[in-house]
Amino acid sequence: MKSDFMIDSIGKKEAGSLLLQYHYLKDHSRGFKSGYNYGLFRNEVISADGPLGACIFTGVPVPEIAQSAFGLNRNEQDGLFELSRVCLHPTVQKEEHNLCSWFIARCIKRLRSETNVRAILSYADSDFHEGTLYKALNFGYYGLTDPKKDFWIKQPDGSFVKHSRGKMSGLEGEWRERSRKHRFLMVFDKKLNVQWSKQQWANNTVQEKVINTER
Repeated sequence: MKSDFMIDSIGKKEAGSLLLQYHYLKDHSRGFKSGYNYGLFRNEVISADGPLGACIFTGVPVPEIAQSAFGLNRNEQDGLFELSRVCLHPTVQKEEHNLCSWFIARCIKRLRSETNVRAILSYADSDFHEGTLYKALNFGYYGLTDPKKDFWIKQPDGSFVKHSRGKMSGLEGEWRERSRKHRFLMVFDKKLNVQWSKQQWANNTVQEKVINTER
C-alpha cells in the first residue's frame, strides 16, 4: 500500500548512488547536477532500509531553454525547475502499482511547500520512452526538441566517444543524430505565457492512473 511509504530529503551522495543502480541512464548519471533531492522510504524505517528511490529537481539548466519556453530573460527565471531524474528500486516498483507517479506527485507537492515553483519542465528521451508517466501526472505535452547532431571522436581501438567541449579541429570522427526528446511542462504560475505549441500526445497506451498534483 502507498500508505506504507513516505518521502524525505536526501543528499547528493544518496541520490547519486540510487541513480547509478536504478536509472536507465546510469552511465550518464555520474556528476549529475544536484538540487532538491527527495528519497522514497518505507514508513518509520528510514535509517534501516535507506531510500528506495530518488526524485531530483534542479533549476532549468540552460537559460535559453526558459527563454524559448516562456520568453523570459535570464533575470526573470526564478521559480522554474526541471524534473531531471527519477528512479525506483525495481522490486518496489513492481510490487506497488502506480508507485512512481505517486512518488513524483508527492515530491512536487513537497517542492512547492519549500520554494516558489512557477513551472516544472521535464523530458522523455524518445530512444527509451515516450513520457507515459508525465501524462499520468497531468503535464502538458509540447512536442519534440529540435533535431541536433553530436560529434563522436574515433578512438584508437575503433570505438567512438561523444565530444563534449573544446576544439574539434584535426579530430577524426563522425557526426551523429542526437535522439530527440519529448517535452513536458507543468505550469503553476498563470501569468507565464508558454511560447511552445501544446500538442496532442500520440501514445494511447497510458496505464498509469492520473494523479492530481495541484493540491
